[in-house]
Amino acid sequence: MIKAFASNFILSDSKNRLRIYTFFAAVFLGAGVYFIASEFITKEIFRWEVFYSARNVKSSTCKNQCRPPGSESLPEGIISKTSNFEFQPLWGSSLQNKKPKASKNLLAVAVGIKQRHVVSRIIEKFPPDDFDVILFHYDGVVDEWREFSWYSRALHVSALNQTKWWFAKRFLHPDIVAEYNYIFLWDEDLGVEYFDPKRYVSILKEEGLEISQPALDPVKSKVHQPLTARKTGSKVHRRFYNFKGAGRCYANSTGPPCTGWVEMMAPVFSRAGWRCTWYMIQNDLIHAWGLDRQLGYCAQGDRTKKVGVVDAEYIVHLGLPTLGASHDNALSSNALSKKDSSNLDGSEPQVDNRVKVRMQSSLEMQIFKDRWADATKTDRCWIDPYP
Repeated sequence: MIKAFASNFILSDSKNRLRIYTFFAAVFLGAGVYFIASEFITKEIFRWEVFYSARNVKSSTCKNQCRPPGSESLPEGIISKTSNFEFQPLWGSSLQNKKPKASKNLLAVAVGIKQRHVVSRIIEKFPPDDFDVILFHYDGVVDEWREFSWYSRALHVSALNQTKWWFAKRFLHPDIVAEYNYIFLWDEDLGVEYFDPKRYVSILKEEGLEISQPALDPVKSKVHQPLTARKTGSKVHRRFYNFKGAGRCYANSTGPPCTGWVEMMAPVFSRAGWRCTWYMIQNDLIHAWGLDRQLGYCAQGDRTKKVGVVDAEYIVHLGLPTLGASHDNALSSNALSKKDSSNLDGSEPQVDNRVKVRMQSSLEMQIFKDRWADATKTDRCWIDPYP
C-alpha cells in the first residue's frame, strides 16, 4: 500500500512539474512575443504619427495656396487659372521659347449692323498691339461685318436681342479677362474723334482710377447726367456741384449723383474693379439699371477718389436708336443687300419697341434696389463703408 502511494505521489509530482514547466514556457514565450510586437507597433505608430504630422503640415501649407475650387486633385504647376481672347494659330507657333506677352486691354462692344460704320471708327481707334476686341452682336448679323479690315481681329459673339450686360455676365467672367489691365465695356453709339485710348489708359494709371468713363462733349452729346459732362481745361474730375434745386451736390458730398459713380454707356474697369462688378451684375436683370449707383462699392477704396470722369480724352454720345429699335432685329444677307445702306445708319426703324425696353429697364432697377436692400439687411458680416 505504501508502495502504491509513493508511486502515485511521484507520478502526480511529475505531472505537476510538467505543468509548471509548460506554464513558465508559455509565459516566457508570450513575453517575448509581447516585447517584439510592442517594438514593432511602437515603430509603426511613430511612423504614422510622422506621416500624419507631415501631411497636416503639408495640408496647412496647401490651404494657404488658395487653389481654385475643383482643382485640388491636380498638382499646382499644371493648373492654368486664367485665359484671354487672343487667337492662337493652328500650326507654326513656337510654344517652347515664347516671349512674355505684353500686357493688353480689352474693348467689348454690343453692336448691331445698323451702326457698323460708327463701330468701325471706334475699333480703328484702338491699336491691336494694346487692345483685344470682342463684339456682341445683338441682332444676329455677323458675316456682313467682313467688309471691314479689322473683322478677323475681333472675336464675334452673337445672341439675338440681348443686352451688353447679358453678354458681359456670360462671356466676360473675371477669370477669362484676368490678363487684361482694363476692360472697356462700351455702347455702340459713341463718337471717338477726340479720344485716344492709349492716352486714356495712361491717365487712369496716373490718377489711380479703378472705374471711370470718358467725359461727354456737352455740345454734341446727349448728356443725361451732369457728372459726365466734360469740364474744359480739366484732366479728370470726380464730382460735380449743384447748389440749387433738387439733387444738390457740395464739396462734402460722398456719393451719387454727386460723386463716386459713372454712367453705363462707356464704363472702363480695372481688373480688380471688373471682378467685383461682375459679381454684382444680376444674371436675370439684363439692362443693369441701378447698377451704376453702386459701382463705388467696387472701387477698391474710397469711391470719391477711385471713380472718375476723364476730361482730357472725351467722346460724343450720339444717342442713336439701338435695342428695341430695329428694322427686323435679325437681317439675313439677302435682306441686308436689298436695304439701302443709308437706311441702316440712323434712319427711323420700322419697329420701335424702345418704350417697352425703358419700362422693363425701370422695373429691373426697382428689383435691383430691393435685392440690394435685402442683401444689406441679411448679411450680418458685411459692413457698409458708405452708411
